[in-house]
Amino acid sequence: MRALLLSAYSAVSHQFWAEQVMAHVEADWTTLTLPPRHFSWRVRGNPLTWALKEHATLSQPYDLLLATSMVDLATLIGLYPGLGSARKVVYFHENQFAYPESAQQVSSVDAKMVNLYSALAADKVVFNSAYNRDSFVDGVRAFLKKMPENLPAAARLERLRNNAHILPVPILPATVLPTFFIPLSCCFPSSNRPARVIWNHRWEYDKNPEDFFTALYTLSAEGVPFELAVMGQQFRQSPEVFEQARERLDAHIIAWGPQPDSDYKALLGEGGIVVSTTWHEFQGLAIMEAAQRGVLPLVPDRLCFPELYPPEYRYDGSVEDLQRRLKTWLTNPTARPPLLSTSGWEWPQWQAAYQRLLGPLSQP
Repeated sequence: MRALLLSAYSAVSHQFWAEQVMAHVEADWTTLTLPPRHFSWRVRGNPLTWALKEHATLSQPYDLLLATSMVDLATLIGLYPGLGSARKVVYFHENQFAYPESAQQVSSVDAKMVNLYSALAADKVVFNSAYNRDSFVDGVRAFLKKMPENLPAAARLERLRNNAHILPVPILPATVLPTFFIPLSCCFPSSNRPARVIWNHRWEYDKNPEDFFTALYTLSAEGVPFELAVMGQQFRQSPEVFEQARERLDAHIIAWGPQPDSDYKALLGEGGIVVSTTWHEFQGLAIMEAAQRGVLPLVPDRLCFPELYPPEYRYDGSVEDLQRRLKTWLTNPTARPPLLSTSGWEWPQWQAAYQRLLGPLSQP
């Protein structure tokens, strides 16, 4: 099977997914990617970029065309009609209809239309979570109501919802992690985990760092003992709250900023509590890889989290409840929930499903 994988905005999680798909699904893979910068140009301009730079590759025959939702698949097939004969699968890591709009960054009509046209041009549409699928379909319905025509889209959107596949981005199994990344504390109850709070998300407004640090300011003022590791991907411009927090929480900080991969995984492996306060999450690999190493997840009761985490690992989404739960877990270790089993998130659980969907015996 000749397969072409297209990723128009190859962020870290997109790159990880692409590498693992090519490693686990048997095919003769060719891949085209674009770096994760200049978002608006990448999303709207990827067919032109590839047409001008990768004409020979796009002119080849393929059995499978696997594209992320950032790829303008409809335009690309218009430019290269031969691609239309391949089985076309679009994978949604996220969707622009559920992206939180702000003064700093607003999801444009162009990006939303690329998502929609790509879904309509595909033979199969795949989402990494049911929340991603439902927020996409519901978002498209609300979006189309703003158009000047009264478009009869409801039936087609429900067919898309019912026919869509849910395949998460699997994480590597713990058995393939280097032993020095797997802490001995993974073998012990959660009551023995250290009083360490971890942030390992992108330093951007949609991850809602304000709520995270607000809760920690209160705990620090109350004298609650804890260590703080703030890691994750940092950009040239980050929310000002990070610099403010660095000053106000200096006495608690053991790590700050992006870490070398070995240091990052070692810090996760030494455990504690990993927190999400995000307004924007469709699966959350950062939380998953921390939980796999024995860190207790504490996530808001919204977005994709209810389908992935039992109630004991979720707070109600408010700063007040986050602060209350953190204080309880930090000061009363016996009140912490047990370590979370993550085997259901790993590649061995999902490889057969990916192979069935993408493999040569799959039917459009």
